[in-house]
Amino acid sequence: MTETTKIILGKYQVRKSKKQKRAFASYIEQIATEEGYSYKVEKGLFGAENLVVGDPSNAKVVYTAHYDTAPMLPFPNFITPKNLGIYLLYNVAIVLGFLTVAFVIGAIFGAIFAVANIDIYFAVLIGFCVYFALFILLFAGPANKHTANDNTSGVTLLIDIMKELPKERHGEVAFIFFDLEESGLFGSMSYASKHNKEMKNRLLLNFDCVSDGNNMLLILRQGAKIHRQAIETAFAAKDGFNVEVADANVFYPSDQANFHCGVGVASLRSTKKGLLYMNRIHTHRDVIYQEENIEFFKNGAIELPTLL
Repeated sequence: MTETTKIILGKYQVRKSKKQKRAFASYIEQIATEEGYSYKVEKGLFGAENLVVGDPSNAKVVYTAHYDTAPMLPFPNFITPKNLGIYLLYNVAIVLGFLTVAFVIGAIFGAIFAVANIDIYFAVLIGFCVYFALFILLFAGPANKHTANDNTSGVTLLIDIMKELPKERHGEVAFIFFDLEESGLFGSMSYASKHNKEMKNRLLLNFDCVSDGNNMLLILRQGAKIHRQAIETAFAAKDGFNVEVADANVFYPSDQANFHCGVGVASLRSTKKGLLYMNRIHTHRDVIYQEENIEFFKNGAIELPTLL
């Protein structure tokens, strides 16, 4: 584990409040300055502050990762990129669970109000309030203090690439640390909208949750398909890793979705029957940080610009 990674995990693992985000941003600015990159903060929707290192408008490839922290939840954000049906069923189950909790609480208050001769509609209102409060907690609850995979892994990977790329090659790449991914991809949405022309055909690799699992999935959006051979070469499978570059029937909800030439990159676990999944993020169990994953993606990211 690099010294920088130890610092991020020790001091900047939680990045949810304005104070926490700006402390992290100051650290990124320090590293960028030390390594000889330009640095700026670009504001976006709903107060998003994207951290831009280097010049994306002239880079061969842009590497990105979201740096904001999700709320702590009692259940994980369970993702199955190659089986949308399971992903949707899981989320429907969460909604039904919220409805059940709201109904039970509303029913309890309804029984109490009936005895007290209070209008039953107040119990219905309480049930609705509980339901919406549970949804709000999905986005605005207390910060998860364990973010090794989501997305400290992506953040530290970008820093490692920044520090190890030879200085004479700095112009080949740029880096963007997106804000407000967890709230709805607002940081990347803002950046894509503002820089639509310059980013339309520029290859962008978005690293989100890359340290838990040895199944490496790279998901190509339409515009990135022309770079498929270069991506497969740079991130060729090695001992201990399974690598798949996919461009159809795959779903991964992250910032690359806002870019025509985007590539979503994730590490996943696998069942015995081959179902790829992610099952710890947004909970106290998000503590898995496989250093070999970071090394694998770092080496591929350093090689990729030479193949374009």
